[in-house]
Amino acid sequence: MFERALLDWLRLHVGFDHCVVFGYRGAARPPMLFETFSAAESYIYVALYQEGPYLLDPFYHAAIEGREGFWRMRELAPDRFYTSEYYRSYYTQTGLAEEAGFFVQLPESTAVVLSLMRLARSGPFGTAEVRALRDLAPLVLCLCGQHWKDLPTARSAPDRTALPLLPGSEFDRARLWASQSLTGREGEIVNLVLQGHSSESIGRALGISVGTVKVHRRNIHQKLGIHSQAGLFARFIELINRMA
Repeated sequence: MFERALLDWLRLHVGFDHCVVFGYRGAARPPMLFETFSAAESYIYVALYQEGPYLLDPFYHAAIEGREGFWRMRELAPDRFYTSEYYRSYYTQTGLAEEAGFFVQLPESTAVVLSLMRLARSGPFGTAEVRALRDLAPLVLCLCGQHWKDLPTARSAPDRTALPLLPGSEFDRARLWASQSLTGREGEIVNLVLQGHSSESIGRALGISVGTVKVHRRNIHQKLGIHSQAGLFARFIELINRMA
């Protein structure tokens, strides 16, 4: 089996605890293409992830934005990712010390990400290990690109991985928050807050002042009737599952 052979070869160079491969295309729920988890672990790493948290994952955003090569989570995460509600409510359940991935771009705006994971007991990847993985990246990308070159879309995937499509366009994403009486700009800010961006980072991304961002955030909380990031995250998951 290709995946097992590839992992055995990678383990000759670097140690890791788990591996998972997801396919990404727009906002479609990503099919899981390969995993090394037990059934209990798979519920957290795969099933819960596919319910909506993937839309806030730095790996997901990097994949659909066209990133390619080898990347560590810490290189892609927004400035407040590790204090975000996504991190507290979902990501901490994984017990990971670090996650790194090989990002492979395929035709039709599709991407595959092969994630290598280190649990807390193993610690993060060391400098030499990261260097080795970067050196291996060109070959890994080539092999994965050939293996998954005919990756089916979410509509044509086998029953085991086929999942309903979620809003894929900026219009549809705006509609998600418009249903909650938020303006287009407020919807943009909500999405960035949920991903783990600070007010300063949001201001830079949108070209507005930090003060303006904070005013928008207060208005968002008032309109949604929430008082915390936890409430915002819960509302997001509720809306996503309602639209699925």
